[in-house]
Amino acid sequence: MRRSAAEIALSTGVLGLGLAVAGVAMTLPSEGGYAGIGPNFFPGVVGAGIIVLGIWLSFEALTGGWRGAPPDNARERGEHAFHAAGFGWVTAGLVLHMALIGWAGFVIAGTALFACVARAFGSRRIARDVSIGLLLSVAVFFFFVRLLDVNLPAGWLQSILGSAGI
Repeated sequence: MRRSAAEIALSTGVLGLGLAVAGVAMTLPSEGGYAGIGPNFFPGVVGAGIIVLGIWLSFEALTGGWRGAPPDNARERGEHAFHAAGFGWVTAGLVLHMALIGWAGFVIAGTALFACVARAFGSRRIARDVSIGLLLSVAVFFFFVRLLDVNLPAGWLQSILGSAGI
């Protein structure tokens, strides 16, 4: 019978996490308001689910190893090789988004992020990617600001977008 120390350690770690979540949930008040359930209900359900998962994984780890686990070899799993340029473009997009969102606004930051991610996936049509990113960012901006009443920074486009996002 095969027993992997890593599988046993991860399984008991998941079980320990579930016990910790359940322990914290028990410290929350249980008095229900209008709905009849208190603030400890959902954390308790999540903790119980993690405990069940930890027990299941531990049972499998101790009785011959995790069933249906993917092979250890990346080629056997069908994974692609690491693509450094794609990773760099996605990272640049995230950094640009973080740098621009407070200063230039949500729409411009979202457009830059979309264009960089499209480039990471191999697109070379910059004008098309910027146009699609702009349309999606404007749509998401108005969805959040107008329909969900969540304020997002309008930035440079404040005069075009109106009073939304202040």
